Amino acid sequence: MTAHSPRSRRLVAVPAGMAVATALALLPNVSAAAEAEEPAEATSLSYVVNVSPGHGPSSRVERAIAAAGGTILTSYDRIGVVVVHSANPDFAKTLRKVPGVDSAGNTRNAPLPAQSTTEVGTPRVLTAAEAAAVEAAEGQDPLQPLQWDLPAIKADQAHEKSLGSSKVTVAVIDTGVDDTHPDLAANFDRDASVNCVTGKPDTTEGAWRPGPTESAHGTHVAGEIAAAKNGIGMTGVAPGVKVSGIKVSTTAGYFYTEAVVCGFVWAAEHGVDVTNNSYYTDPWYFNCKNDPDQKALVEAVSRASRYAEKKGAVNVAAAGNENYDLAADEITDPVSPNDATPSDRVIDPSECLDIPTQLPGVVTVASTGAKGIKSSFSNHGLGVVDIAAPGGDSTRYQTPAPPATSGLILGTLPGGKWGYMAGTSMASPHVAGVAALIKSTHPKAPPALVKALLYAEADATACTDPYDIDADGTVDAVCEGSKFRNGFYGWGTADALDAVTK
Repeated sequence: MTAHSPRSRRLVAVPAGMAVATALALLPNVSAAAEAEEPAEATSLSYVVNVSPGHGPSSRVERAIAAAGGTILTSYDRIGVVVVHSANPDFAKTLRKVPGVDSAGNTRNAPLPAQSTTEVGTPRVLTAAEAAAVEAAEGQDPLQPLQWDLPAIKADQAHEKSLGSSKVTVAVIDTGVDDTHPDLAANFDRDASVNCVTGKPDTTEGAWRPGPTESAHGTHVAGEIAAAKNGIGMTGVAPGVKVSGIKVSTTAGYFYTEAVVCGFVWAAEHGVDVTNNSYYTDPWYFNCKNDPDQKALVEAVSRASRYAEKKGAVNVAAAGNENYDLAADEITDPVSPNDATPSDRVIDPSECLDIPTQLPGVVTVASTGAKGIKSSFSNHGLGVVDIAAPGGDSTRYQTPAPPATSGLILGTLPGGKWGYMAGTSMASPHVAGVAALIKSTHPKAPPALVKALLYAEADATACTDPYDIDADGTVDAVCEGSKFRNGFYGWGTADALDAVTK
């Protein structure tokens, strides 16, 4: 029952019976800068050096960085995170001994830039014949009948009351967003978009877009949140709000710490109201705080996410796709580090954190399928999962009611296309969209109040017990807790109607 996500995106590689077409159209007008990564020596690695927030590195720390063979790429002084490149394998160990350094660690094992690998888990593109066969009702966008996920959270009813405010922006911190897509162009916030792949903001025109060979993941997520209700294609959960693209993944699909830090800081300083984070921070699925390198990564991303929340953003993140119980005493992690040679390691998920998913203040989202129960792949855990939302599942496990035909989630794809994906990656943007609707209804609400309303307005969903998703007579996961808060669904299933009426 374990479904491993491709690299760090919370996207499921769908099983047989859900086989998909893999060809994607080339994305037009992609700036060369969108694919560029910071040049460096083949043996150079990237590091974060954490110092006291509110100040840049002291002259002593700067001298120590230089003496240890480091070059400062950028410094996020407000949160005290310095991004450094160095070819010295002892760089972090040396810096940790310097007065004024709180922690330091390497963010990757692969040399700069990361090596490209084959994409896994590509979406199923909706064919022209499938699109033509859809019969939309009056007031629906053409593909909306395929979106069983909208009525699952009452978004269709919510849209009769409000589509959300254009003054609210949701940042998609992800693989990049194709803002030329006809379902996204009208709602795209260019001022809040950026390429953060190197750890330093690149505001070159179009730098936030995915390259021709890069993942469609971020574009799909953006459509789920804010595809316009415009008589074209599909409808997002909050089709009246703005969406921005903050690109943080390398061409190979890695989400490294320096990029994630840059993404949160950019969102914080550009008026973003909600961030969606459908990934884990590479190369460690779980970052153990008793390891000095991993501890530094946790600290850097924690500082950045807290800064974003302090500046007004609600941070929403996907729970992951391995059917792990994140409240268990121990978990075997077989994929870390995923940019070197991974090995099985037994970790305590209360001490070794999936970041940003398990960071304080982050809304952690589990996935449900078309029947409204936990997706076969979705991670869970009492006290860890905050809320649930549609992320899809095998159509065989959870078949939607007609006219929908797929148990996966429909979304926008680069090049003006639409297609299906599944994963907690798809659940998280549903919650980000509902949070945006809450912010639209209560424009002065700070993040703490938006989150409180999100949880209070969720539809209580009792444990599925026994949980035998494939009906083979074996329990596939155990749900703990009450109807009003449990490990499968948290406080319940997100409710878009309440978001615009209460």
